[in-house]
Amino acid sequence: MALKLQLVEDGKVIFQIPLSPTDWSREELVNDLNAFEANVQRYLKLFSALSNETRLRMMKRLLERKKHTVTFTDFMQDLDLNPKLVWENTRKLREGGLLVKIGRNGYRCSEFGETSFMMMSLAFRRLINALEDMDDF
Repeated sequence: MALKLQLVEDGKVIFQIPLSPTDWSREELVNDLNAFEANVQRYLKLFSALSNETRLRMMKRLLERKKHTVTFTDFMQDLDLNPKLVWENTRKLREGGLLVKIGRNGYRCSEFGETSFMMMSLAFRRLINALEDMDDF
């Protein structure tokens, strides 16, 4: 079975990738693996930023807000965190490019952060569920 993941914008496929290495030509696979290797540090920052329950909860909280903006105090109160944890985790999210500091005490999702979080949490969850529901997975 040839499963493909597609990214579609306004009904037009702008990106498509097979989900099985056997569906790639050898050259394509080698080229993409080499491109991956060249960007490992970038990916590590992103994966590191999202590989923590507190940071995932912080991103969720930001996306729940109308303007995707939260203050330092909001994080402390809403998520029952001490100031040190808020500081450490907002720093990690900023390093990953997911969070932007605004003003003296506020944070908002970067555009990259919104999209990355949606893709790596909500879309990933649905993709895994769909794959698990398939008979031959």
